[in-house]
Amino acid sequence: MEIKKAAYEISSPAAKQCPATNVPEYAFIGRSNVGKSSLINMLTKRKGLAKTSQKPGKTLLINHFKINDGEFYIVDLPGYGYAARGKSQREDFRVMIEDYILHRPQMALLFVLIDIRHEPQKIDMEFLNWLGENGVPFAIVFTKADKLGPNAGLAKVEAYKKELLKGWEELPPIFVSSAEKGSGREQILDYIEEINSIWEKDHQEE
Repeated sequence: MEIKKAAYEISSPAAKQCPATNVPEYAFIGRSNVGKSSLINMLTKRKGLAKTSQKPGKTLLINHFKINDGEFYIVDLPGYGYAARGKSQREDFRVMIEDYILHRPQMALLFVLIDIRHEPQKIDMEFLNWLGENGVPFAIVFTKADKLGPNAGLAKVEAYKKELLKGWEELPPIFVSSAEKGSGREQILDYIEEINSIWEKDHQEE
């Protein structure tokens, strides 16, 4: 699959204010500063589409990007676990994110981004387990693969798999990416194309 067109559409403060569409949405989420905007820009080959920042916690709203004139949407969700936010703001974000993830029928898949350089983090594991408990379809994308050698990166991914398999019977789809090098792009887009085909078939039958 190739993304020929990508355009920012709208930023929404709540799931109920997101666009009324009937096409699949692929949402991206992760801890603050995980490289979410950079990955979205790499996938779409649009350098300034999603705003990148050195300052964590920049994404404050649910951002929709229309792909290939509405074939599907990429959705940029606020990052979780940004400690510098106040307690009430963190709670607002939690409600916003959970409402979108659990109640947005257009969400075909959630991509959970994890920085490949770190050991399994409690906050990520808790979030992944919460997704599993709620039956949310998701895949894991390890970001910043260029920051480690291939063997070191593989070891980090294996450590996460081992941790997940302590409580999971099977693993979700896993991708390894580098926004800097463009690696992982083809595999992620091919997976989106696969889900699009299933979505189309399921919704034709309704």
